[in-house]
Amino acid sequence: MNRRLVPFVALAGITLVASAHVGSPDTYFQGAAGPYSVRVIVRNPGVVPGLAQISVRLLDPHAVRRVLVLPVFWDPQTAAAPPPDIARRVRGDSLLYSAALWLMTGGSYGVQVTVDGEAGIGTALVPVMAVATRRLPLPRLFGTALLALGVFLFVGALTIVGAAVREASLEPGVEPDRRRTRRARIAMTVTAVVLACALLGGRAWWNAVDAAYRTGLYRPLHATATLRAAGGGRMLQLSIDDTLWTNRTGQWTPLVPDHGHLMHLFLVRDSTRDAFAHLHPVPLDSATFETALPPLRAGHYRLYADIVHESGFAQTLVTALDITTPTGTWRQSDPDDAWIGGEGTGDHAQETGVVSKLSDGSTMTWDRGATPIVVDQDAPLRFTVTDVQGKVAALEPYMGMLGHAIVTRDDGTVFVHLHQAGTVSLAALETFAQRQPGDTVRGLLGTRLSMMRMGRRDTEAVRIAEIAFPYAFPKAGSYRIWVQVKRSGRVLTGVFDAEVQPVP
Repeated sequence: MNRRLVPFVALAGITLVASAHVGSPDTYFQGAAGPYSVRVIVRNPGVVPGLAQISVRLLDPHAVRRVLVLPVFWDPQTAAAPPPDIARRVRGDSLLYSAALWLMTGGSYGVQVTVDGEAGIGTALVPVMAVATRRLPLPRLFGTALLALGVFLFVGALTIVGAAVREASLEPGVEPDRRRTRRARIAMTVTAVVLACALLGGRAWWNAVDAAYRTGLYRPLHATATLRAAGGGRMLQLSIDDTLWTNRTGQWTPLVPDHGHLMHLFLVRDSTRDAFAHLHPVPLDSATFETALPPLRAGHYRLYADIVHESGFAQTLVTALDITTPTGTWRQSDPDDAWIGGEGTGDHAQETGVVSKLSDGSTMTWDRGATPIVVDQDAPLRFTVTDVQGKVAALEPYMGMLGHAIVTRDDGTVFVHLHQAGTVSLAALETFAQRQPGDTVRGLLGTRLSMMRMGRRDTEAVRIAEIAFPYAFPKAGSYRIWVQVKRSGRVLTGVFDAEVQPVP
């Protein structure tokens, strides 16, 4: 019984730090700001209001006069944005700029990065989720200094009141009589009581503010996963049963498709991580999603569901599910569904070092180099795919991207879905790029975005020397990486393991 409870206790801890991804609060973006290639990292302060640290690295040799950054909060009714801040060049690195920006309200922001240089002016938009996930501790030294200052002010106030009542109306050099001294002591006592009541009231106010802040700490929407038999196979049903969603409370907005799907659902077999699935449930209603379950190996699975709200707020729902030995046949719910690690197929996700053999005979290689991977340092997530002849393989877009990477820590406390543009959601980026002042009716922007996607088609297959994902691991430990590409209409999954070292 205790063993069965352990995964649920671990997941309860995960939900405390989950946001757009799990245990990975920082935002990584790599793309174009007009004619300039940039890599942007936004480090979430973890508190709101809070000061986010933003770094902008120029990836090409263009001469640049200045770099501007501006956080724009999701609010279609906002008439004009405030003036941008100037990012300062980091000493010793002519291509790196940094700035600190206040995120004053919880929710989704679009950080505009503007590069002004010899090639003109270019702008990149980076979606950022501002959520409060922790309370900042008061440093002991600072607390001691504040206490000492408070005692000094308290005693000083009593002294001033006592001196004023006892001596204020006397001529210089005249000693106060016993009556004045007694009145001064009474005044000091009354002042002490008033100040004590004020301090108690302030303490009560502070505790109330702190309790309200604790209550407002971010948590992802609660979700529940169940299985049911259907047509000789099994259907996996995911329900968003959180009252914040079902009651449409707070700043609720409907979901918008990301890469053509309202939900991206990932299943990872607990502890062993030798089975994995990337599915796309279809909505039965606004809170229930369903998909056919592939014949995965039996065991306990962690489930991560990526969704994007019309406000641009992206989050990952976390739950768990016990899967028994598969029966019947699997009828694919969506052509983009993919899995690896089936019962009795021999197709299991296993550690393969830097080379992973794909199911069509091609090979995926991780160009990780010999340098150890260290926490909060650029990770060498660069991969190449070669065909059976050893030539660079032709890759087809998989949901609009040439590659997807899913990274998870062995204990499940870190989960992130990466693209070549980084951790940002394409749907979140589109909501900021396409929003208009008239988008005050919930669902209006989502409808327009869906219409814009109609008629879009993936481009033809291309031969690309390398697929890279900008990212830095948030904590030390053992990680598994699944890299997904598409060839000849088949989704292929490469599997790699990584050991991430702490900062020396």
